Amino acid sequence: MKTLFHNARIYTGEGFAKGFLVEDDRFLEVYEDALPEEGFDEKVDLKGRFVCAGFNDSHMHLLNFGQSLVMAKLNEHTSSLKEMLEYVKAYMSTREIKEGTWIRGRGWNQDYFSDVDRMPNKNDLDGIDKDVPIVLTRACGHCCVANSRALQIANINKDTKAPLGGAIDFENGLLYDNAIEMLSSYIPLPDKEELKEMIYEGCKALNSYGITSSQSDDYCVFREVPFEVVNAAFEELKEEGKLTVRVNEQSNFTDLKEFSRFVEAGNVTGKGDTYFRIGPLKMLGDGSLGGRTAHLSRPYADDENTCGFSLFTDEQFNQMISYANRHNMSVAVHAIGDACLDKVLNAIENALREYPRDDHRHGIVHCQISRKDQLERMIRLKTHIYAQSIFLDYDNHIVEDRVGKQLAATSYSWKTLKDDGLIVSNGSDAPVELPDVLRGMECAITRTSIDGTGPYLKDQAFSVKEAIDSFTYCGAIASFEEGYKGLIKSGYLADFAVLEEDPFIAEESHIHEIGVAATYLAGKCVYER
Repeated sequence: MKTLFHNARIYTGEGFAKGFLVEDDRFLEVYEDALPEEGFDEKVDLKGRFVCAGFNDSHMHLLNFGQSLVMAKLNEHTSSLKEMLEYVKAYMSTREIKEGTWIRGRGWNQDYFSDVDRMPNKNDLDGIDKDVPIVLTRACGHCCVANSRALQIANINKDTKAPLGGAIDFENGLLYDNAIEMLSSYIPLPDKEELKEMIYEGCKALNSYGITSSQSDDYCVFREVPFEVVNAAFEELKEEGKLTVRVNEQSNFTDLKEFSRFVEAGNVTGKGDTYFRIGPLKMLGDGSLGGRTAHLSRPYADDENTCGFSLFTDEQFNQMISYANRHNMSVAVHAIGDACLDKVLNAIENALREYPRDDHRHGIVHCQISRKDQLERMIRLKTHIYAQSIFLDYDNHIVEDRVGKQLAATSYSWKTLKDDGLIVSNGSDAPVELPDVLRGMECAITRTSIDGTGPYLKDQAFSVKEAIDSFTYCGAIASFEEGYKGLIKSGYLADFAVLEEDPFIAEESHIHEIGVAATYLAGKCVYER
């Protein structure tokens, strides 16, 4: 069946067009001027709206995002500690509390609290309930607070030692990074059907933002669930026609033995089809800037007692990245602090020296705090950059306070890296941030927060074209799919987003308010406003 889509301002990624013809799941023809009067079975009027390739969130956590949609949504109730606690109490009153129930929530950020200047603590949560375990995770995912009951179940006390790459503040009930696993292992695991429901809910939400592709880190959400079960959940949804977002799995492993088992089973970068395929090895290198756990090369400017910490030793980075590189897998490593970035770049360089590859597409996820020498090194190593422009919405308020003027002056320098030849794709890191592409675009273009704070390093601003490309074609390059995804072009997958307004002509500060009218995957509408 051939369908003609017309009456639109279409940004193809290479220019502009007035219409296109879709057959099955691909663009058949793209028309810059005159449209055909015959040769199609159906005609769809796009009502003069703006159209571009479907958005590709190049780093997020789809399963975790779906999970966040079915737990307490703290990001909507975090203007004050009092409000958050009252919301959690009200949320609990709507739940069936039985033996084994844990109350979980995600999204708080102490920097947004108007009534206190601190993180929530276990006493706050004990004030809600002392008998039911409660765990509330910070927006960044690198810190959580637990009540006394949750700590008791997990056998965490004042004498408990934190694992490598983690920290415990027992007095306040706060756990950081790898220490969070000490709690997670006691929380009941979902079965495959529950995983599918989370993924499905996450996909439908992504579609509402114009997203048709997701590069997603999912194996770390429930560490005790084998990767085979997670993969099966995706495959079954695909067969049921319920996987409405194409997924490139950023395969998160912390142990070389388990990772080698994964690879030996045939799971290498590129395995799969256009709906679900294996992507790079994903490693979580350090923590977050907001939680002061990102690993810096010097003490935090607003807390001289810490430099944060890396979650892996140099030897572990070298072993994992070397193994991936030798087995034709790309790597995507979370590095927010510059000390962590040093370790990751060392490991990538060592791996490529040991086993050279011309088109490795090894990447740095976040790539936030960086020095000039590191920018030059990434350019020389030809690393991919998985940026999250939406982080500027919050980080504009804290970056200089956290790291000082000198480091802040060379950080979040994605434009410099792009202009010097690196591919910079964009994403949200959802559920750390909402996967709101238009908000991310605005931050990339203005370098300000949505509230107008900034601009921060205005010379690093993207043009509208660069911002759209970072959420479309550049994401396809990250996953080796640029030959059939990310452009509105003959032979490419017919994935596209229909916007209410044209971001090329909209006021920059208004871009985040542009609505998504419809989202099409494989030529079929999967979301309509």
